[in-house]
Amino acid sequence: MAERIAISVTVSGLSRLFGGDLARVVELARVADAAGIAQLALPDHLAIGPRTDRYPYGHFPYPNHEPWLEPLVTLGALASATRRIRLATGVLIAGLRPALLLAKTLASLDVLSRGRLDLGVGIGWQAEEFAGAGVPFARRAARLDDTLRACRALWSAAPASFDSTTARFEELWSLPHPVQTGGIPVWFGVALGPRNVRRIAELGVGWMPIGAGPAEIAGGVRILREALRAAGRDPAELRVRAPAPAARGADGGVDLEATLDRLDELRHAGATHAGFALDRFVRDASAIEPFLARLGTYAQE
Repeated sequence: MAERIAISVTVSGLSRLFGGDLARVVELARVADAAGIAQLALPDHLAIGPRTDRYPYGHFPYPNHEPWLEPLVTLGALASATRRIRLATGVLIAGLRPALLLAKTLASLDVLSRGRLDLGVGIGWQAEEFAGAGVPFARRAARLDDTLRACRALWSAAPASFDSTTARFEELWSLPHPVQTGGIPVWFGVALGPRNVRRIAELGVGWMPIGAGPAEIAGGVRILREALRAAGRDPAELRVRAPAPAARGADGGVDLEATLDRLDELRHAGATHAGFALDRFVRDASAIEPFLARLGTYAQE
C-alpha cells in the first residue's frame, strides 16, 4: 500500500475553541504529538486592521477582535511540551521582523525543539499591519527575500556578513546556529507566478498553495520540480502542504471520513502534507481530542 500523506494541523479559531484560556494550546500540542500528527502549524498576524475586505483570498474568515498568539513565542512553549511532532509557522509574515532578531529567534527555536522547526512564510497583505510595525509596505516581497537571505547567512557562517537594500551587517557572530543540516526548511505560502517559483527554487523546500484544487496543485508541482532541477537541486526534496478538501455531511457540518477519503487525490497531485485548519473541522474544544486521534489513526493505517 502507498504511504499515507502526512497530516498537518493549523491551530486556528482560538476564541471559539478556547475562549479566554488560550494557554490550552499547549495541551493541544501534547495531544497532537501523542496522536502521531506530523506537523502543527501556527498562523501569524501582529495586528488586524479595519480593511479585511482587502484580503486577497476571498472572505477573511475571522472578526477583527479574534486573538492571534505570536507564533514564535508560542512554538517555544509547544517545543517544551512535545517530543516528535514538527512545529511550523503557516504563514509567518517574516518581513515584519528585523532579520537579525528573526534569525536568532528561529535558530533558538530549532535548537530547543531539537531540529523540529519548519518556517512557513508569506509576503503579507495588510498595509496597516506594516505601517504599525514601522515597515514599508512597498517592495515587501523583496524585503522578504532579503530577510530570508540574511537569515541564511547568519545560520551558515560565524562571523557573517550580508548587504542588501533592506538588511545589512558585517562580521557578526549570531550563535547558536540551527541544528538542522542546511538550516531551517522554508515553505512559501504564495501563488505560483514566475517570481514566486524563483523564490522557492532559490530559498525554499516547500510550497503551501492557497485555495488550489488537485489539478492546480499537480501543475504547480510540475513547475516547481523543473525549477528545482534547473537550479541544480533535487526535485524530490520538494514539500507541498495543501488544504484538506472538506466534505460536507447532510447536517451541513464537515464529514471527516469523507474528507479523509479525498486525501489520496492530493497525494496523487504531488502534495506531501494535507493541512487541516482546526476550527474548520471541530465545533468546540470537546471535539479536538477525538479529531486529532482520528487523524493520527488515519496516518498510521
